[in-house]
Amino acid sequence: MSWIETVDDSQWDGELGALRDRVVDPQTGRVDHIMAVHSLNPASLASHDALYRSAMRSTPTLRKIDREMIALVVSTINECHY
Repeated sequence: MSWIETVDDSQWDGELGALRDRVVDPQTGRVDHIMAVHSLNPASLASHDALYRSAMRSTPTLRKIDREMIALVVSTINECHY
Protein backbone atom coordinates (compact mmCIF):
# COMPACT_ATOMS: atom_id res chain seq x y z
CA MET A 1 0.00 0.00 0.00
CA SER A 2 1.21 3.47 -0.86
CA TRP A 3 1.80 6.14 1.79
CA ILE A 4 0.51 8.65 -0.77
CA GLU A 5 -3.16 9.54 -0.31
CA THR A 6 -5.32 7.88 -2.97
CA VAL A 7 -8.95 7.48 -3.91
CA ASP A 8 -10.07 3.85 -3.68
CA ASP A 9 -10.55 2.69 -7.26
CA SER A 10 -14.01 1.33 -6.42
CA GLN A 11 -15.02 4.97 -5.89
CA TRP A 12 -13.57 6.43 -9.07
CA ASP A 13 -16.15 8.38 -11.03
CA GLY A 14 -16.17 11.24 -13.51
CA GLU A 15 -12.77 11.71 -15.13
CA LEU A 16 -11.21 8.99 -12.96
CA GLY A 17 -14.02 6.60 -13.81
CA ALA A 18 -13.32 7.06 -17.49
CA LEU A 19 -9.63 6.28 -16.90
CA ARG A 20 -10.29 3.26 -14.70
CA ASP A 21 -11.14 0.98 -17.62
CA ARG A 22 -7.78 1.83 -19.21
CA VAL A 23 -5.64 1.14 -16.12
CA VAL A 24 -7.44 -1.68 -14.32
CA ASP A 25 -5.55 -4.97 -14.12
CA PRO A 26 -7.69 -7.48 -16.04
CA GLN A 27 -6.33 -10.33 -13.90
CA THR A 28 -7.38 -8.84 -10.55
CA GLY A 29 -10.02 -6.28 -11.49
CA ARG A 30 -8.11 -3.72 -9.38
CA VAL A 31 -5.89 -0.76 -10.18
CA ASP A 32 -2.20 -1.32 -9.40
CA HIS A 33 -0.81 0.91 -6.66
CA ILE A 34 1.67 2.52 -9.06
CA MET A 35 -1.29 3.85 -11.05
CA ALA A 36 -3.57 4.54 -8.07
CA VAL A 37 -1.12 7.08 -6.66
CA HIS A 38 -2.28 9.35 -9.47
CA SER A 39 -5.92 9.20 -8.40
CA LEU A 40 -5.88 12.73 -6.97
CA ASN A 41 -4.57 14.04 -10.30
CA PRO A 42 -6.35 12.39 -13.25
CA ALA A 43 -4.17 14.25 -15.78
CA SER A 44 -1.05 12.63 -14.34
CA LEU A 45 -2.78 9.22 -14.41
CA ALA A 46 -3.60 9.69 -18.08
CA SER A 47 0.00 10.77 -18.79
CA HIS A 48 1.48 7.81 -16.89
CA ASP A 49 -0.80 5.43 -18.77
CA ALA A 50 0.12 6.99 -22.13
CA LEU A 51 3.85 6.73 -21.36
CA TYR A 52 3.50 3.10 -20.24
CA ARG A 53 1.50 2.15 -23.33
CA SER A 54 3.98 3.90 -25.62
CA ALA A 55 6.92 2.09 -24.02
CA MET A 56 5.18 -1.26 -24.27
CA ARG A 57 4.17 -0.78 -27.93
CA SER A 58 7.57 0.46 -29.07
CA THR A 59 9.08 -3.01 -28.71
CA PRO A 60 6.69 -5.29 -30.64
CA THR A 61 9.27 -8.06 -31.06
CA LEU A 62 9.37 -8.62 -27.28
CA ARG A 63 6.66 -10.35 -25.31
CA LYS A 64 4.96 -8.26 -22.62
CA ILE A 65 6.52 -10.37 -19.87
CA ASP A 66 9.99 -9.70 -21.33
CA ARG A 67 9.30 -5.94 -21.41
CA GLU A 68 8.13 -6.06 -17.80
CA MET A 69 11.25 -7.98 -16.75
CA ILE A 70 13.47 -5.40 -18.46
CA ALA A 71 11.60 -2.65 -16.60
CA LEU A 72 12.12 -4.53 -13.33
CA VAL A 73 15.87 -4.86 -13.94
CA VAL A 74 16.18 -1.18 -14.87
CA SER A 75 14.22 -0.16 -11.77
CA THR A 76 16.45 -2.37 -9.62
CA ILE A 77 19.64 -0.91 -11.11
CA ASN A 78 18.24 2.60 -10.55
CA GLU A 79 17.35 1.66 -6.96
CA CYS A 80 13.68 2.46 -7.63
CA HIS A 81 11.78 0.65 -4.88
CA TYR A 82 8.18 1.12 -5.89
